[in-house]
Amino acid sequence: MTLSPYAPIIGLLALAAGFALFSVASARLAGPRRLNKAKLEAYECGIEPSPQPVGGGGRFPIKFFLTAMLFIVFDIEIIFLYPWAVSFDALPIFGFVEMVLFIVAVFVAYAYVWRRGGLDWD
Repeated sequence: MTLSPYAPIIGLLALAAGFALFSVASARLAGPRRLNKAKLEAYECGIEPSPQPVGGGGRFPIKFFLTAMLFIVFDIEIIFLYPWAVSFDALPIFGFVEMVLFIVAVFVAYAYVWRRGGLDWD
């Protein structure tokens, strides 16, 4: 087995890693080092940072986590469905059954998010 088909991919990865390392190193060397209290504080879109959320309390609404979970579930579903759809003709019935089981598992996650109120945005 020769590695010649993989040479462009390996070269691109090496080029990307080299560019990333060069960018970080050159920014560290060439950048100014004038740190003060304002630069070291957290930046929250121009609002003075506070230890508590604006509404009081210290809890973060679960709706944000449920929305993120829903996005991840459907993003992963598309990642797996696209290659399956492209090679659908080459797969036997086993591939179809496996994809139906996968879609059922995704639907269970969707039903969980729906039941927990992740789709109800106030």
